[in-house]
Amino acid sequence: MRSDQMKKGLERAPHRSLFKALGYTDEEISRPIVAIANSFNEVIPGHKHLRELAEGVKAGVRMAGGTPMEFNTIGVCDGIAMGHAGMKYSLPSRELIADSVEIMGTGYPFDGLVCICGCDKIVPGMMMAMLRLNVPAILLSGGPMYAGRTRKKASIDLITVFEGVGAKASGKIGDADLSELENEACPGCGSCAGMFTANSMNCLSEAIGFSLPGNGTVPAVSAKRQRLAKLSGMKIMELVAKDIKPRDIATIKAFENAMAVEMALGSSTNTVLHLPAIANEAKIKLDLRLFNEMSEKTPNLCKISPAGKQHIEDLDMAGGIQAVMAELAKKDLLNIGIMTASGQTVKENIKDARNSDPEVIRPIDSPYTKDGGLAILFGNIAPDGAVVKKSAVADNMLTHEGPARVFDSEDDAMKAIMNHKIMKGDVVVIRYEGPKGGPGMREMLGPTSAIVGEGLDKEVALITDGRFSGGTRGAAIGHISPEAQEGGPIAAVKEGDRIRIDIPNRSIELIVPANEIEKRLKEWKRPDYKVKHGYLYRYAKQVTSASTGAVFKND
Repeated sequence: MRSDQMKKGLERAPHRSLFKALGYTDEEISRPIVAIANSFNEVIPGHKHLRELAEGVKAGVRMAGGTPMEFNTIGVCDGIAMGHAGMKYSLPSRELIADSVEIMGTGYPFDGLVCICGCDKIVPGMMMAMLRLNVPAILLSGGPMYAGRTRKKASIDLITVFEGVGAKASGKIGDADLSELENEACPGCGSCAGMFTANSMNCLSEAIGFSLPGNGTVPAVSAKRQRLAKLSGMKIMELVAKDIKPRDIATIKAFENAMAVEMALGSSTNTVLHLPAIANEAKIKLDLRLFNEMSEKTPNLCKISPAGKQHIEDLDMAGGIQAVMAELAKKDLLNIGIMTASGQTVKENIKDARNSDPEVIRPIDSPYTKDGGLAILFGNIAPDGAVVKKSAVADNMLTHEGPARVFDSEDDAMKAIMNHKIMKGDVVVIRYEGPKGGPGMREMLGPTSAIVGEGLDKEVALITDGRFSGGTRGAAIGHISPEAQEGGPIAAVKEGDRIRIDIPNRSIELIVPANEIEKRLKEWKRPDYKVKHGYLYRYAKQVTSASTGAVFKND
């Protein structure tokens, strides 16, 4: 056993003594030791209940003959961090989470690993660590939150509240209406109820094969989630016995499956950041053009909030991710012969899957669109690419041309939107918010939600070298690469320049002569980092482009 390095033999008597100080018996020490990496805290709704799930995992490990040992990681709630300096730390926390699990998994040579997580950056950070350590591992999420309900029985979620702020500012709703949204949108624990980043990544963990069927969609407060925790604890012992490791599961074919499911679901644009970062830990390069290749042949089957009115609980009742995968398999859009954390192949996992609600999961022969829910755009303003959640864009905004309204920070753009300075037809440009320029590439749910709340989402586009919440809808194009801080062409845009967006043809262009763009960039001077101390300063100096997953440099 790998754990023998810290517990077996004459020279490890002091080590065993320390384990006994923790209350472990000789019998427990002799068994395979499974680490439980738990991201529980009391500041994220998606994580508040993870102690209880951890107890379920431990019970499963013990039932299968192992000894569980738990440790914790940090976590940031993007919703609570949104709109202030805290959001700059959200994406950078992914690297810290991966590093902390790596440290614990190497400092203590455990035989297996169960990662318990729930929200945005914590999920990919855990998966990155799983591949980096490459010991038998399973990921278990806390599960999605139920949607809220208004007195009029409307189904709502956190994004409804963000959009309500814009609606209130424009006089479309009153104080009582906004208060009702605030009080009812988030009815309990779990990751926010739509196909936002957390739920997108938890669903894709199933598609990659890192978690058991149901992980992405079974509600947080369901007894089924408790059973899934116990099953995950039992299953990790099987993976330890068979020595099935993350890199055995997360092959290029597994990532192709993830991208196919991503397109079928219309996942968060943040998945285009996280999948390349996760693949990087397995020494696999996911070029952004591969996402377009997958999109071209994979139909969009789901319209979960923010793209539609349904929520993750509806997807779960319809059959969950396994039902989506079963639909894709009908057209040979999945690699079904590859191994998963269940100890079975994809084909075996989906053999009994049923699509019980064709309104939630469209049958493969009658999709919403023939191509996927995400699109990667290229052009002279984004030579290395940009990403848009196509499934959440109004049809009339799939192509758009308008004058640039240029802002060098999210804060300045937000003030302009809230003060009604943005007009129909505008293209809002927010720059110096990328991985280096932010630093930290904060999400911009505030501006996009305010635009929706103002009723301008079918009239105004927004482009940025920053990123968006998975809850963003409208013609919001993020991850413009290279970013402004690196001297990317977005740094050359001037107020009033015209920008043409053509999502069907995967194009985004600054309508300015090439020699003029070149002249402007030669005159451009790189600004100082906005933060010059602490972790964010170190992060800004080490992080790479959004087009490569915003991972750290190798040198």
